[in-house]
Amino acid sequence: MKKYKPTSPGRRHRVDIDKSKLSKKGPEKKLSSGVKEKAGRSGGKISVRHKGSRVKRKFRNIDFKRKKRSIPGEVVSLEYDPNRSAHIALIKYADGEKNYIIAPHGLEVGEKIVAGEDVEVKRGNAMPLANVPLGEEVHNVELHPGGGGQMVRSAGTSARVIAKPGKYVHLKMPSGEVRKVLSSCYATVGGVSNPDWENKNWGKAGRKRHLGIRPTVRGSAMAPDAHPHGGGEGRTGEGMPSPKTPWGKKTRGKKTRKRKHTDKYIVKDRREKK
Repeated sequence: MKKYKPTSPGRRHRVDIDKSKLSKKGPEKKLSSGVKEKAGRSGGKISVRHKGSRVKRKFRNIDFKRKKRSIPGEVVSLEYDPNRSAHIALIKYADGEKNYIIAPHGLEVGEKIVAGEDVEVKRGNAMPLANVPLGEEVHNVELHPGGGGQMVRSAGTSARVIAKPGKYVHLKMPSGEVRKVLSSCYATVGGVSNPDWENKNWGKAGRKRHLGIRPTVRGSAMAPDAHPHGGGEGRTGEGMPSPKTPWGKKTRGKKTRKRKHTDKYIVKDRREKK
């Protein structure tokens, strides 16, 4: 972590990630593209609340599928990605092709990695879950074989292989949920880079605005015609048994999960006590 001298109110409490090991050059031209912001106002009306007016950025095309199978690659550079919390790694393969992947924690420039069926179980290598030993940490986990990594991609996260009954592998997710995933699905060995992300202190509201995050106002601070919690003299509470959204929908205890057909893959709910 990197701390700053209190030369201004915004710097007094600012704590940043140390990026001294990251490449200072821009993204690989062939692996990046422009990205259009879709949040904020559309036709003068707010289409997405609390978002908008962020700084320009390039989108890095990440190889979540690890499609270069059985071809060794070398880590050319570790880079910052403004579109995600984790760092990314630029890989140059033996055939000359380059790709970005999510950088595993502890990966160094110059290391060799490979993806395939029969590869060594080491940090950065990708393989089917069936070949990952029990107790090993993995990330960038596929939900469907060949679909690319969809789970465990945020900074500092990892899932652990805890059982292998039949054609499924039981993974303990970062949330505490135990989930069944097909053993033929690919995953990358190790945890995700940048675990200190959660210790970051932005220091001032302006840095959040650069990310496109706009202020959030409490409903109880609004007028009664703007929010169900609004109105009252002085500082008042919600004034109702259950808090509501600005559109009057109840929120306390309401479950938002809609894909009930996938409940059969959940072995242990994340809300269950240990």
